[in-house]
Amino acid sequence: MTKTGNHNNNKHMPPSIRNNHGFSLVEMVVFIVIVTTAIAGVIGALAFMSGHSADPLARKQAIAIAESLMQEIQQMPFTFCDPDDPSASTANSAADCSANSQASLNGPSPATESRYSATNPFDNVADYGGFTMPGGGCTGICRIGDATAIAGLNAYSASVAIAQAGGAGAFAGLPADAVLQIVVTVNGPANTVIRLTGFKVRYAPRI
Repeated sequence: MTKTGNHNNNKHMPPSIRNNHGFSLVEMVVFIVIVTTAIAGVIGALAFMSGHSADPLARKQAIAIAESLMQEIQQMPFTFCDPDDPSASTANSAADCSANSQASLNGPSPATESRYSATNPFDNVADYGGFTMPGGGCTGICRIGDATAIAGLNAYSASVAIAQAGGAGAFAGLPADAVLQIVVTVNGPANTVIRLTGFKVRYAPRI
C-alpha cells in the first residue's frame, strides 16, 4: 500500500542548511541602529568622565581654601574699635572710638592694614569686608602674614563679603551690628564654585 501526501523534505537537509535562513533587511537595519546608539552612548559617557575627572579634586581643594579662610576670619576679634585704637578697651559703641571704628564693612580700618603684613595686619572681622585673593600684593592664594602665593593654587581665587545680620532670624533679639555674616566664595577650575556662610557674634561689648 502506497502512502500519499506531502513529505517534509527539510528533514533530509543537513542541519547547517536547514537552520541558516539569514537576516532580513529590516533586521539588519534595526541591528545597526541599536549598535550605533550603544556605541555613541559609551563614547559620550567616556567623554563626560574624562572632562570631569578633575572635578572632585578641584572641589576638595576649593573647600579646603574656603574653610581655612572662614576659620581665620571667625577667630579674629569683633570689636567696636580697631584693637590698636586707644579707646578699644573702653568703647561701648563705634561712636566711642578715637579714630578707627570698625563700623565700616568695606575694608580694613585703618586702611593701611594688610592681611599679609607682619607689622600692621588685619586684626578684626570687619577688616575682611571686600577682601579678595589674588589681590593686595598676593598673586594667588596666600597664607595670612605672607604674600607669597602657594604653589599649585594659581587657578583658584577667593573673596569675602561681610554684612550685619543681627535683628533677624536666629539673631532677632540682638542689635543689627552685634552679629556679622561672613560669606567666603572660592572659584576654581572646571567651573568650581564653593560658598561658605558663617557668623560672628559680639558676645561682650569689647570682644
